[in-house]
Amino acid sequence: MGWDYVINWLVVLPFEITAAGITIEFWRDDINIAVWIVVFLFLLTVVQIFGVRGYGEVELALGLVKITAVVGFIILGIIIDCGGVPSDNRGYIGAHYWHDPGAFRNGFKGFCTVFVTAAFAFAGTELCGLAAAEAADPRKSLPKATRQVFWRITLFYVLSLFIVGLIVPSDNETLLGSSGANTKASPFVLAIQLAGIKGLPSVFNVVITMAVLSVANSCAYGSTRTMQALSAQGMGPKFLRYIDSKGRPVWCIIIQLLFGLLAFIGESGKSDEVFTWLLSLAGLSNFFVWGSINLAHIRFRSGWKAHGRSLDELPYRAAFGIVGSYIGLFLNWIALIATFYTSVF
Repeated sequence: MGWDYVINWLVVLPFEITAAGITIEFWRDDINIAVWIVVFLFLLTVVQIFGVRGYGEVELALGLVKITAVVGFIILGIIIDCGGVPSDNRGYIGAHYWHDPGAFRNGFKGFCTVFVTAAFAFAGTELCGLAAAEAADPRKSLPKATRQVFWRITLFYVLSLFIVGLIVPSDNETLLGSSGANTKASPFVLAIQLAGIKGLPSVFNVVITMAVLSVANSCAYGSTRTMQALSAQGMGPKFLRYIDSKGRPVWCIIIQLLFGLLAFIGESGKSDEVFTWLLSLAGLSNFFVWGSINLAHIRFRSGWKAHGRSLDELPYRAAFGIVGSYIGLFLNWIALIATFYTSVF
């Protein structure tokens, strides 16, 4: 399962680098995307030179930008939905788009189809546990970071997407025409454009570009640290165990960056098909990863109890205990079954 997690991040990196390049086409579509792929790969390489400190500093800066942008978008979205934007001739929208053209399209199969894409989007929420291995005081920082995951998902994923669903119709031609890594059809940018607000779509597209690069940065961190840890435990090639004096798993970083070169597949005529496969592979992989995390927690708590240890000895306990892990494991299997159903039928 560890190598499944590694492969997950390895295939996501070229997807995200290409997606970042495509966001630039929002302003300049006369420059070949390969130019931006080279630029972003170079920037990613520079970040890796500074090790975990570089990763942390970059994520802190990008995180602050993303938090500010998402909170601002939620406030703006509420104003747009209530008809408070003078340039928006739609007036009060409310829940109109939930009924016409409708929030759920193409019936049950349409609902199941989005599971893989949703899993792809939620990837990375488990990285706080991985980063704790290099934290100065994991007994203190890990519980704090883990508790924040719930609020991050609720605010930055669920609430923001709910707002988008209120102010962008699901049958919009721009949305229906998007495919592969085409982030030019971002519903966040589209929501602002539909409201007739000048200038702000470009600003938010900058945020989206930075968010995509943030994911690429996380790809490099997640895959390299997992590769090194697996090798150190005898589950991978010995040369991947090497860590330099700065704490950088050099060979693992080189392998990750080489996978980034797959982004140049975007130059082929079937780039949309290739990146749809990459997205699907990463999304499906997340179901197995999260299911394994839930199962590992269940087995850990069973072993802890079997050895007569008290839960009070644990520096952190999951809010919903093993019951939450059983529910999570069940839901991951349901999502896998639903994905299999959409593929076959």
